[in-house]
Amino acid sequence: MTQYQINLDSKLLHQLFLGSSQDAGVSALLESVLNQVLKAQASDQLAAEKYERTEERLGYRNGTYPHTLTTRVGNLTLYVPRFRDGKFSTELFSRYQRSEQALVLALMEMVINGVSTRKITQVTEELCGAEFSKSTVSDLCKQLDPIVTAWNHRPLKEEYPFVIVDALYTKVREDGRVRSRGVMIATGINLEGYREIIGMMIGDTESEASWGEFFTHLKHRGLHGVEIITSDSHGGLVKAIGQHLQGVTWQRCQTHFMRNILDATPKPLRSEVKAHVRSIFEAADPQTARTLLAQTVDLFQEKASKAMEILEAGFDDATAVLMLPPEYRKRTRTTNAVERLNAEIRRRERVIRIFPNRESVLRLLGALLMEQDEKWSMGKKYLEMTEFQEWRKKRKKGDSKVVRLG
Repeated sequence: MTQYQINLDSKLLHQLFLGSSQDAGVSALLESVLNQVLKAQASDQLAAEKYERTEERLGYRNGTYPHTLTTRVGNLTLYVPRFRDGKFSTELFSRYQRSEQALVLALMEMVINGVSTRKITQVTEELCGAEFSKSTVSDLCKQLDPIVTAWNHRPLKEEYPFVIVDALYTKVREDGRVRSRGVMIATGINLEGYREIIGMMIGDTESEASWGEFFTHLKHRGLHGVEIITSDSHGGLVKAIGQHLQGVTWQRCQTHFMRNILDATPKPLRSEVKAHVRSIFEAADPQTARTLLAQTVDLFQEKASKAMEILEAGFDDATAVLMLPPEYRKRTRTTNAVERLNAEIRRRERVIRIFPNRESVLRLLGALLMEQDEKWSMGKKYLEMTEFQEWRKKRKKGDSKVVRLG
């Protein structure tokens, strides 16, 4: 990934940290950084700095033209370089504005459908101009929707040994009523150790049928090579995993499981029970975990019988991850990674509160997930997978059956 050297003057920093408007300071900072990025991209594409004379030079600058970029911290004026041959290109605007466009479109739809508050109307007019129409919204949707749809239906060519699934709920206005709809999200870790968001779908409810449709969608796109799928213990979800991902090990999220156990534990005993259950989760191997389970049940059977009943019933599913080498357990035993992703989505989704339709949900959440997916692909590896691949080879030598999702 290209690296750029960014310079900030003292006046700008003073405005950022000591100015009366925090948004104005962030706006000035962002404007300065993005303009410097554009200049650096121009130098990269021409293979020469401004006024530099070299044999490797690929062309010449021809001034700049202003471009207004609408963001949550105000309108930024960016100066886009011109080349004499007209070949300058940048993905800066399309990448940055994708989620911004989706957010603004949701606000615009709310105004058009007559369901927005006065504040939403004011914000939308400030961002988009004093007037906008249904045709304006339609034209913008035609630009953004195909991008999100193509990403959510892209072929899944790589193997994803680890998959984490979860759902978040959002409110959607349908048939004159506000309804709660579940947005199912799947995150995978591929054989190179990078995380990817491999799919999303809106369901009427978090039922076996909805999750089954989602898993069918992933399989049709090529999902294969799954060893472990991690989720909470929602009944419909667990049944769908068993039906559509046969042969894949289900890991029950230990965070949710711990919460279930502690909810059934008398308050005076919760810290003690938590420590014992944690030792089970962190056991070196399944045999040690089972020994610790027996000791914990013996210790708390009389004073916390309901909690021990839950612990025993869910033990095998909550400790399935112990079959993996130790370095792969921590990041596959819970849905915490997806929970953090959901929190980031909530931060933006909270602006809308009630979506005007399902398409608006897919547009905004899809754009946000696309941007996160791009960040992950350009960042550090989430896991080093060399030892895992060795472990899997040894495992398959003892079992000629290779798991495939039909």
